[in-house]
Amino acid sequence: MAAARSGGGWRWMMVASVLLVVLQLAGAASTAALPIVINTWAFRKATETAWRVLQLGGSELDAVERGCGQCEIDQCDGSVGYGGSPDESGETTLDAMIMDGNTMEVGAVADLRHIKNAIGVARKVIEYTKHTLLVGESASLFAVRMGFPYEDLTTQKSLSMYSKWLNESCQPNYWKNVVPDSSKSCGPYKRPEEVTCKEQTILQRNTCMVVIGGNGTVASGTSTNGAIHKIPGRVGDSPIAGAGSYADSTAGGAAATGDGDIMMRFLPSYQAVEYMRMGIDPTVACQKVISRIQKYAPKFFGAVICANTTGSYGAACNKIPGFTQFHFMVSSPLLSQPTEQVVDCI
Repeated sequence: MAAARSGGGWRWMMVASVLLVVLQLAGAASTAALPIVINTWAFRKATETAWRVLQLGGSELDAVERGCGQCEIDQCDGSVGYGGSPDESGETTLDAMIMDGNTMEVGAVADLRHIKNAIGVARKVIEYTKHTLLVGESASLFAVRMGFPYEDLTTQKSLSMYSKWLNESCQPNYWKNVVPDSSKSCGPYKRPEEVTCKEQTILQRNTCMVVIGGNGTVASGTSTNGAIHKIPGRVGDSPIAGAGSYADSTAGGAAATGDGDIMMRFLPSYQAVEYMRMGIDPTVACQKVISRIQKYAPKFFGAVICANTTGSYGAACNKIPGFTQFHFMVSSPLLSQPTEQVVDCI
């Protein structure tokens, strides 16, 4: 009798466990809905703009372009758009990309000068060329041919940032293994006979967005003015497909923000989408790509956002001093308004 009761209890425990799993799965499914807009950092107006475009019948690409473009107008956090992040010569240049997850087409611009609407130009690369990436002054000439105004991206604020940097012996900067000592003085630098390595961390942000429409169509995009005091000609991860962002309507979309010089070496956005294609939860997919980079650069500054074609989403970031949580924005039918969300870094 005791054995029978024991066996019955065991069977009940098994049934209860199965029911719990079913309920958990049902709960997980109920938290996913389309369409969805997700973007890096607490850039609320960018989210609101992209969501409004969708609600008015615009395409996913339209939403990404307008959402990221809103940050270019607002100069979000000083890290997007004109008048921020002057390079070593004091000039602000822009990088941007946009990707169509249906056709896998990408339009991108890098080291763009004198044009404020970088992601708009990136969209025109898709629409009017067979290329993927245009760079430098030639990208600016293309933009002018597409009807974008040629403008000065310098502001009094960016000039002030540049002057302050010069007065502080050009610290911090992105040089290493050069003479004179780049940690103590401005250049011009040159290669010495013997070199030693210097490590530094400079926090970099950009606006990255993933939009998934009601039918599962995915688009993604990025826009940034790059690393402050960068060496002229430097291009980070933002305009590189698979690094700054990636979209595939058969799986989902992802986007990365942070130290682009490190993150672009690992194609985190592409890798996260491939994890989601395998059925891995978006949060776990984001965590896995962060963990992979940690093995090689444990002190890197960076975060990733992920969303799959059911509307599930997540984010992850690398924990370093001064950066222990990552804030991002989400808008979906399950939320009454665009909502700021936070994850603890790993």
